[in-house]
Amino acid sequence: MKKWMTLTLLALLSAALLSACGGKDETATPDVDLTDFYEDVKEEYGWSDGYMTDIEGELLESYYPGLGDISLKQLVAKAPMMSAVVNEMVFLQAETEEDAAAAAAILQDRIDLQAQGGAWYPESMEAWGRGIVIQQGAYVCMVASAEHQDEISEGFNNLFL
Repeated sequence: MKKWMTLTLLALLSAALLSACGGKDETATPDVDLTDFYEDVKEEYGWSDGYMTDIEGELLESYYPGLGDISLKQLVAKAPMMSAVVNEMVFLQAETEEDAAAAAAILQDRIDLQAQGGAWYPESMEAWGRGIVIQQGAYVCMVASAEHQDEISEGFNNLFL
């Protein structure tokens, strides 16, 4: 009887240890709702509903050639309708990390083009030159913001802590 109980306890203990090994993957990227993130940014900086507009269709292809060919799960692309201040941002989730890397390269090309003269005005080119592209797994963020660059970038990174 003692032998049977010892073997049963040993089996239960082994099962418990094995199930603990199959726990949550701490390196997995969390699911993030990028629309919610943008809405939080919009609220934080007091942007009215009409200040930022969606970049979509032909304008999306014009700004980010090739981005429309990448399979995306989420896309939030915004820019001011009219503003003398640089404030363009893209938040996306690609199907794969490889697609995210391709999207990040396209977004970096946009920053480089604007910083090297596409933005026309010295102050705008300087702001674009501080633009940043961040990849977190299948998620990518591009922020070119003369006023809130660091805060928005940090907020995006904090989504993945």
